[in-house]
Amino acid sequence: MITLSGVELRHGERLIVSGLSGQIQTGSLTALIGSNGSGKTTLLRAIAGLHPLSSGRIDLGGLTPPDIALLAQGSHLDRSFPITCRDVVALAATRVGPFRSIGKDRLAATNAALTRVGLHEMGSRPIQALSAGQFQRVLFARTIVQDARLILLDEPFTAVDASTTRLLLSVIQDWHAQGRTVIAVLHDIELVRRHFPHTLLLSGQTASWDALPAPGLQAA
Repeated sequence: MITLSGVELRHGERLIVSGLSGQIQTGSLTALIGSNGSGKTTLLRAIAGLHPLSSGRIDLGGLTPPDIALLAQGSHLDRSFPITCRDVVALAATRVGPFRSIGKDRLAATNAALTRVGLHEMGSRPIQALSAGQFQRVLFARTIVQDARLILLDEPFTAVDASTTRLLLSVIQDWHAQGRTVIAVLHDIELVRRHFPHTLLLSGQTASWDALPAPGLQAA
């Protein structure tokens, strides 16, 4: 269980989240929604231990950094480094470095993850040659290989087509069925209604648990 107690988050002097308290149950599937600038990504990074709290506490229930996988927005990642899809996925293992060989078990897990996201024939392709949707599939395959208990997804369906969205949703549903805790920053409210049993709505400096905007409205 993840427990948030009086969490306050700032960017510089600007207060973006204030007095956030609540719990995210182990194995739950939660959408983090709200308008632009409401602190969704910042909260996700704070849960991952990458953004300091101004005040309050986040109790991860015993989870340690290797138990947590954060899939950042793909558009913010540098794809200029000359590396293949297979290497990006395989290097998700903390014990594997760029100048160390990949063991048979890790290679098998990597190939299985690429197959799961429909890229089994593209392992040797450089990431610079991928479309946005293909690169997002690579990032999902990398997250599969991390085998984390807590999975944090920042806008995982941005700039991907409908078929890729369906495939990635099926991966998320696999994680949920396996008892992993998944928290995803999302904008499509109708998608949230269909696939995410729990929500945390950030609005200004307030928050509402398991609350959604009115039907037909989008979280900007």
